[in-house]
Amino acid sequence: MDPLSMFDPEGEVPPAVPAATLVIFRRAQADGPPEILMVQRSKTMSFAGGAAVFPGGRVDPADFTLAAQLGAIGEDALEETAGRIAAVRETLEETGLALGVEQRPDHADALRARALLLERGELGPVLDAMGWTLTLDALVPFARWRPKHREIRVFDTRFYLADLGTGAVDLQVDDTENTHLFWASAAEALAMAERGEIKIIYPTRRNLERLAQFDSFDAARQHAEDVPVRMITPFMGQRDGQPWLLIPDDAGYPVDGEPLDMAARG
Repeated sequence: MDPLSMFDPEGEVPPAVPAATLVIFRRAQADGPPEILMVQRSKTMSFAGGAAVFPGGRVDPADFTLAAQLGAIGEDALEETAGRIAAVRETLEETGLALGVEQRPDHADALRARALLLERGELGPVLDAMGWTLTLDALVPFARWRPKHREIRVFDTRFYLADLGTGAVDLQVDDTENTHLFWASAAEALAMAERGEIKIIYPTRRNLERLAQFDSFDAARQHAEDVPVRMITPFMGQRDGQPWLLIPDDAGYPVDGEPLDMAARG
């Protein structure tokens, strides 16, 4: 595919599938910047196949139903609450980590919950069976991206931050969609991509660059609270006679673009 054909700067923003992702922090085991959990997607996946991404996925109708049951009223509140629910649900499914729940479950309980989630496909019955209560305020809104592609599926993705604290946790990869889980600082993940050890897509790269500015979860949270979330839709521009894929230069990101051929390669 010609990378130029993927972008339509003059057209309307296409319909998008709502999605959510969770950027999970843990303290480094030695002195150093915090580490972030990433999942490597199966090469067979139609979206970001083979790429290293943050845990997450699409927002399901059941997430909206649970959001309404939790008292979210109005379209904006329903979408925001459902996004946080989806981030919790997808993280449990993909990694075996139960975040965003008040009870702080141990590994055995998390595995029980994950097995039930895979059986039922919805978070609500899992919460009821486990006696868990969601604490969605623990998820910090960080970003929202909605690319403007032609020819490929478009996701409207909300990014949230969450703090795991300790690094002493057990993980379990969901091998139906992902092949590998790993912890790395944001700077280290970028270096791995430069060395060709992992593949990262354009939004992941920009968000890793932004996350690499912070030496703790508290610093990242403060930044997120200081910079209001806005919709990021990459657009085409010219720099030094080359086509670039750009984002707004005032949205909290230290790098606002890269040449289009690099962005298309991932």
